Amino acid sequence: MTLSPSSGSAFPKDFVWGVATSAFQIEGASDADGKGPSIWDDFCRTPGTIADASDGREACDHYHRWASDLDLVAGLGVDAYRFSVSWPRVQALGSGAFNEAGFSFYEELVDGMLARGLKPYLTLNHWDLPSALQAQGGWENRQTVQRFVEYACEVARRLGDRVASICTHNEPWVIAVLGHESGIFAPGIKSRAAAIQVAHHLFLSHGMAVTAMRSQGCKAAMGIVLNLSPINAATESEADQAAARRADGGGLRWYVDPLLKGEYPADVLQDLGADAPKVLPGDMAQIKVPLDFLGVNYYMRSVVSSGEPWDVKTSGHEITDMGWEVYPQGLTELLVRLHRDYPLPPIFITENGAAFKDEVVDAQVHDGQRQRYIANHIAATLDAMRQGVRVDGYFVWSLLDNFEWASGYAKRFGIVRVDYDTQQRTLKDSALWYRHFLQKPKTSRHGMNATGLEL
Repeated sequence: MTLSPSSGSAFPKDFVWGVATSAFQIEGASDADGKGPSIWDDFCRTPGTIADASDGREACDHYHRWASDLDLVAGLGVDAYRFSVSWPRVQALGSGAFNEAGFSFYEELVDGMLARGLKPYLTLNHWDLPSALQAQGGWENRQTVQRFVEYACEVARRLGDRVASICTHNEPWVIAVLGHESGIFAPGIKSRAAAIQVAHHLFLSHGMAVTAMRSQGCKAAMGIVLNLSPINAATESEADQAAARRADGGGLRWYVDPLLKGEYPADVLQDLGADAPKVLPGDMAQIKVPLDFLGVNYYMRSVVSSGEPWDVKTSGHEITDMGWEVYPQGLTELLVRLHRDYPLPPIFITENGAAFKDEVVDAQVHDGQRQRYIANHIAATLDAMRQGVRVDGYFVWSLLDNFEWASGYAKRFGIVRVDYDTQQRTLKDSALWYRHFLQKPKTSRHGMNATGLEL
């Protein structure tokens, strides 16, 4: 069992602690003040796409409640808040005129963070592509690359002097595979060739945007965020081992190699055959722009079988409300492997958290499972650092219960509970633990249970 550090003092003094959200999942105000529609607005209107037939029109109403939400963040004692800008809120069509009202919201939000002593960690693309660009082919269309660069430069021009970092894309794998291969996320396309080309254009737009933002003088740290997992074979059989190698190629190396090595893995290209992306001369050099950081989102490991899909229930480990195995040691394994195989920039754990069914008693929210999950993954991060991996920060996903994409509102990842009828916020036990963990005196070692977790 993972042993959890009793306080944040086990980490370097300049280690960044934070919480994270994304625009579409919390903001609401889906058509307020000149905001244009996104592909997720469109996807939610398609029957059968969202488990509870909900949408993001109101979500957590963060657009109107941002000030009190930032008070919550500051009250946790964290250093930083990771958020995303909604592209269609600041540029309704994804090209042409920028929306001053939309930018005013983010100006106030960033200034509000700074006033509360919080470092703003900005994400440019957390999946809500403007609908007008999707009508022109979306991320399959190479022209969207240039539109993204223009958008990124405008955000950097207006906000880059006040934010600690700028992330270009959150989880390209999700946009490519879930959005364009399986079609279970927006925009709902089902084509492997499309998914592969989308991934290439996301990488290319990342590299070009970072270069352009730096060239105009933006000093914020710049990087990208990938969702990654260690890939384990279900058995020692040759077939399962081969399946795991293929899964590692398509799920990890395809997303890390171009960014850090400037090339696609040869075995994956061979497997893709005719579905390989169209790569123009100079693309790979542009993609391999030096990174100030690499964001890693970790939730679970991946166990691969050549036959029937691996049944997570056979693991003997705890399972979240999403049906995901709780496997904190996988985070250590992943970070150590990345450190071994790649020329890494500093790493941030930009998302880590879990959905569980909360127990609400007398206006208190008891979520011991989430509390243990966060604590043990923090310990797994520390374990990797002790093995030589440079990790500069950790962000809990998520600050608030929110719109969980195709799962709707039934799955709750927040350390703060949201009553969607009243929009009332309630700090869960996990939030109280996180605050205690960060603020406790450095010499405190009392009250630890058998796992090393202070409750």
